[in-house]
Amino acid sequence: MFLSYKPTWMVEAIYQITPEQLKTQGIKALLTDLDNTLIAWNNPNGTEELRDWLAQMEAAGIPVIVVSNNNAQRVAKAIAPFGLAYISRALKPFARGIKQACRQLSLPPEAVVMVGDQLMTDIKAANAAGVKSILVKPVVNTDGWNTRINRFFESKIMRHLVKKNPDMIWRGELHE
Repeated sequence: MFLSYKPTWMVEAIYQITPEQLKTQGIKALLTDLDNTLIAWNNPNGTEELRDWLAQMEAAGIPVIVVSNNNAQRVAKAIAPFGLAYISRALKPFARGIKQACRQLSLPPEAVVMVGDQLMTDIKAANAAGVKSILVKPVVNTDGWNTRINRFFESKIMRHLVKKNPDMIWRGELHE
């Protein structure tokens, strides 16, 4: 029942994902959630660590596309300093936004990974779209009101998944 929420990998932070790890897994493009995955939901300026990570991805030829449920104005403003492409109003947990990104990249689902901090939106959407997924810990420990509701239910889903899948542990990198 809860398998649609199971991530392929669990990595503590998006910045720990390297181009080499992605290439080893056959990944050619990375899709990422915006709030609390790429940037703190309440601090859209990003960090130097984010800029360095994005530069590594660009140098390796791995495109990064933001796939967000936020409206286009919010996403465009938040990522303007980074020059990233984006899909807004992605309708996660449905596959729509992720499939749109795959078409935009002209890549099959198996060559794409979705990174996000929420099981109920990011990971479920990735699984629905047939792409691999990486669950990361939220950038900050606070959330907007609507996300707090999801976190309550996610904690119950996560306990169930970990009980059934003891290999689901936080790591510092992608693993086999």
